[in-house]
Amino acid sequence: MDSICPLQTHVFHSITHPVFLSPLQFPVSRLRFSPEVCGKHTRARCEFEVKGNGSLSGDTDPRFIDRQKALEAAMNDINNSFGKGSVTRLGSAGGALVETFPSGCLTLDFALGGGLPKGRIVEIFGPESSGKTTLALHAIAEVQQKLGGNAMLVDAEHAFDPAYSRALGVDIENLIVCQPDHGEMALETADRMCRSGAIDLICVDSVSALTPRAEIEGEIGMQQMGLQARLMSQALRKMSGNASKAGCTLIFLNQIRYKIGVFYGNPEVTSGGIALKFFASVRLEIRSTGKIKSVKGDEDVGLKVRVRVQKSKVSRPYKQAEFEIIFGEGVSKLGCILDCAEMMDAVVRKGSWYSYGDHRLGQGRDKALQYLRENPLLCSEIEKVVRSKMAEGTGQAGFGYIGQLPVLQDGHEIIDDET
Repeated sequence: MDSICPLQTHVFHSITHPVFLSPLQFPVSRLRFSPEVCGKHTRARCEFEVKGNGSLSGDTDPRFIDRQKALEAAMNDINNSFGKGSVTRLGSAGGALVETFPSGCLTLDFALGGGLPKGRIVEIFGPESSGKTTLALHAIAEVQQKLGGNAMLVDAEHAFDPAYSRALGVDIENLIVCQPDHGEMALETADRMCRSGAIDLICVDSVSALTPRAEIEGEIGMQQMGLQARLMSQALRKMSGNASKAGCTLIFLNQIRYKIGVFYGNPEVTSGGIALKFFASVRLEIRSTGKIKSVKGDEDVGLKVRVRVQKSKVSRPYKQAEFEIIFGEGVSKLGCILDCAEMMDAVVRKGSWYSYGDHRLGQGRDKALQYLRENPLLCSEIEKVVRSKMAEGTGQAGFGYIGQLPVLQDGHEIIDDET
């Protein structure tokens, strides 16, 4: 039997509908209020809220237990089909954090959030003579010396300089070098070494020199559209997963080209297609911003370099770092340490005097660098303090732009090319 259920008074007002102030009534068929139904809905809502907060243990709800059993059964079935560890929980795998290793430049490590990531692809690109190879050699030296690992250089440009590499700290006797005949050989060699699990770092110098075999066998001037781009795309699809499983970092050095007919925007583009842009976890753009002159000003003794993190999947991107490259010596590590220590208040400058705790480093930047050069133990202690603060994250948040102060050797001065 139908019954009339009074409802609360509602007010409707619009242009087409008048105002109703009377109670609304409508027929309701078999209106029932069951305590069991109300209790069930209340319990379901409470369980939903607890599940949403992530605090439900699953011990009280048999449906939740059934879902967990089904999940475990599906994971076990996948692991049996594709191998143990194909599907796992991130907490049990211990893969919450991405491990890093030093790049050889402390200011760059700050910009990268700790250093170069392990098991990832890194692209370093920029104009000629900007320091790409120098930065890669420093990374190789760090892997060999501080990590005790193995490194490989794929010298596709056939321009490896053993003397310069030794000056930068590279153990050339144990460095694995490959000078391939064509691009397929270079990438296949790098992939096989990566899958061996015994290599910690592979550097390819450079992508522009990875010439496809068809282009080498063909005549000069023949149109070979997209061969290098297809080669890189196919290789990176294989190498990205292999590098992650083996914990091997792949560094690709790349050159820039200019697009034709571009009147607005940046005409620069990297060679080898766009696959490397997608697969790379970190992309570093390096450019020379000035020259370092000798005390007499008659010769160039170094470069002032700026690195911009154009892409980073492991830290905050678009940060910048500045450092100096001295010809024949590489990156000025003492200058990087002093700059970072000053930014993190580990080294205090009052006026022109630099001090670290009870140690007075010297008056002026050149004197402070000379003091650090003469006291390597103190310099190593300052570097440890800086890296410790960097690992804690206390000295990194404010580094939107790193390297305002120039890093100079004794008797050198900066000649800035930028206006």
